[in-house]
Amino acid sequence: MSARAALTGAALFKQRPQAEARPVMFKKILIANRGEIALRIQRACRELGIKTVMVYSEADRDAKYVKLADEAVCIGPPPSAASYLNMPAIISAAEVTDAEAIHPGYGFLSENADFAERVENSGFTFIGPRPESIRMMGDKVSAKRAMIKAGVPCVPGSDGELPDDPREITRIGQAIGYPVIVKAAGGGGGRGMRVVHTEAALLNAVATTKAEAQAAFGNPAVYMEKFLTDPRHIEIQVLADEHGNAVWLGERDCSMQRRHQKILEEAPAPGIARRLIERIGARCADACRKIGYRGAGTFEFLYENGEFYFIEMNTRVQVEHPVTELTTGIDIVVQQILIAAGEQLTLKQRAIAPTGHAIECRVNAEDPVKFTPSPGRITTWHVPGGPGVRVDSHVYAGYFVPPNYDSMIAKIIVHGATREQALARMRTALSEMVVDGISTNIALHRELLLDARFIEGGTNIHYLEEYMAARQG
Repeated sequence: MSARAALTGAALFKQRPQAEARPVMFKKILIANRGEIALRIQRACRELGIKTVMVYSEADRDAKYVKLADEAVCIGPPPSAASYLNMPAIISAAEVTDAEAIHPGYGFLSENADFAERVENSGFTFIGPRPESIRMMGDKVSAKRAMIKAGVPCVPGSDGELPDDPREITRIGQAIGYPVIVKAAGGGGGRGMRVVHTEAALLNAVATTKAEAQAAFGNPAVYMEKFLTDPRHIEIQVLADEHGNAVWLGERDCSMQRRHQKILEEAPAPGIARRLIERIGARCADACRKIGYRGAGTFEFLYENGEFYFIEMNTRVQVEHPVTELTTGIDIVVQQILIAAGEQLTLKQRAIAPTGHAIECRVNAEDPVKFTPSPGRITTWHVPGGPGVRVDSHVYAGYFVPPNYDSMIAKIIVHGATREQALARMRTALSEMVVDGISTNIALHRELLLDARFIEGGTNIHYLEEYMAARQG
């Protein structure tokens, strides 16, 4: 067995004596999601010999993963609120199919502590962190406090939620120094934040963000941080079990964003010294042990002038997890399942040695210039292949892209011995990808892969929007 193969699947876990009591692997898992991640989880389950139950909305009745599931249960009409966000329907589906665990994927209910709690209280295993961990990290104020206590560097800012006293808010702004950013404590996905450049604009910005936070998240609490002007978005992937073991699996650069939504990701992050990455990675793993974290998770940082600043922790599998899988040889979804089953993670940190370079391009059903959604029927679907090329997608020729959900229809991921080889393989893969019947952002990816500044590496989180503005101007 190769060194990389030895890192996959159950090889990551301790082989205990037969006489010792050990957790029992699940026989059936319900997958509470849709799209490419539903198929991705289903494949991991099949590899482990676990039967799957797919829940689906009426809009996804003909989805590939629904047809491939051992059992499938329709849980409602197309709107997410009536189907994929319908907690009683999902738990009822688990009950009638005798599922033992529920995997939430990403998005929808994956970071909903109330759902995780209801799953556990109903007698099922939630394949993810404990509800209290999700709550802690879901509130940006409590997350920041926990990270400061655990020794993880954070962006300079207010000590928790901003008070109501206008004079105190002004004093905090002066202490931090402008520009600052006001953020909703319960926010996420780029919503509930406002950049403030002057003291005169501060109080109005706080009041407006509070109102938006209440409307969007049901929580009016906001906090304030220093606004970094030229940061990169770097994240650290972690795995931790319920026995106090934790490791980090390298970093990802997710700086290519539009309106705080990631477009392209790569691993490792180009141009950052390994000693800095290793130092912050070790702190993340240590923080997992200190807060009793369980499962897969991602620490997200802003990186500027050689310093890392924690911004949030995602308590689920990430869309961009494949670039870490290709550079480490570790199946992150399989690990989620094994950890949830109570297995003990015994892989030593020194045994994790990422190799080569991986890049992921998100293929969205949208106009490549205006970014307007493009639902409809796909008439031609041809995906690329060749050495080091992986495509994660639930789509096929004749598939109808519904208008009800996120526009991502595929992820093209490549791996090469070097970043230069990975870039070349991605250019080839993008040239081979054919999608007819709807519009996609493939043309934008092809353009970006030829951009001199991106090829150089190290672009900041504002680069794509500035690039698009210059192109359209």
